[in-house]
Amino acid sequence: MRDTRESRLLLVLLIAIAFALITVDIRGGEESPVDGARQAAATVFGPVENGVAAAVDPIGNAIGAVRDSGQRHDRITQLEHENAALKQRLGSDDRNRSRVRELDKMLKKAGAGQYGIKGAEVIAIGAAQGFSWTVTIDVGSSDGIQRDMTVLNGDGLVGRVTTVGPNTATVLLANDPDFTVGTRMEKTDELGFATGQGDRPLSVQLLNGKAKVKKGDRLVTFGSQADKPFVPGVPVGEVVRVDPSGGDLTRTIYVRPFVGFTKLDIVGVVVQAPRSDPRDAVLPPKPAAPKPTPTVTVTVTPSPGGDVNATGQNDEQ
Repeated sequence: MRDTRESRLLLVLLIAIAFALITVDIRGGEESPVDGARQAAATVFGPVENGVAAAVDPIGNAIGAVRDSGQRHDRITQLEHENAALKQRLGSDDRNRSRVRELDKMLKKAGAGQYGIKGAEVIAIGAAQGFSWTVTIDVGSSDGIQRDMTVLNGDGLVGRVTTVGPNTATVLLANDPDFTVGTRMEKTDELGFATGQGDRPLSVQLLNGKAKVKKGDRLVTFGSQADKPFVPGVPVGEVVRVDPSGGDLTRTIYVRPFVGFTKLDIVGVVVQAPRSDPRDAVLPPKPAAPKPTPTVTVTVTPSPGGDVNATGQNDEQ
């Protein structure tokens, strides 16, 4: 197309229409009038993304060995066997060894929380139908995936499923500005709501304006009614800053997510919630406090005969 006045006007019109649709979609939420079109796009483009990922990743089929882990704890032993078989198939390549560690850590998280999960790979970043912080995973409705399912990995909360096609699904990441999740503080049980802020720490509004919070405190998901979109007990992050309460009814804290959203690879979709709230059981153990270093103090005392006597004393610092 030649650069004419008409072509420029057409380009401006198309851009205006695109932004108008994005605005309607965001404001509409789950009742968005373009949700049908978004699902259609997932159906059309999902297999293409899946096919490209399979072509460039020779071990994609190996990850499928853990996709049938949707049963409760009676399937954990089977998952361990599948994981061991997967490790053998992946071989000794450095990248594959790293992915084995990711898979192993995720399965241990799922076991600690008693979550029934289906393993998946991230095959695309972003979505064709928007500009949100999203990823596409290689499982869909044919694998039992539904909208508003929790997504996690070996570090903690990744996000929630927003759009489902036959063989792929779109996941809204927890750092997206449109993402909000109920949280609970470790030990103190203080409740709040965490909101994504892109590449900055999550902003968490605690319901108790006088809550005692300090740097290093950790949060997990509080859980939703009927466990959708969030199951309880999934690690969210660690407090890095606390705003003064100032007598307000709520209090704002800032939380660094456990998950690195720019390097996602293997994730798990929770297809079956735990029978009971795992509370803080899924959080990793806190590092032990450093032990005092023993030191030796030497005192040198000259004797009357000119000899030197040394005595030692153990101190701890």
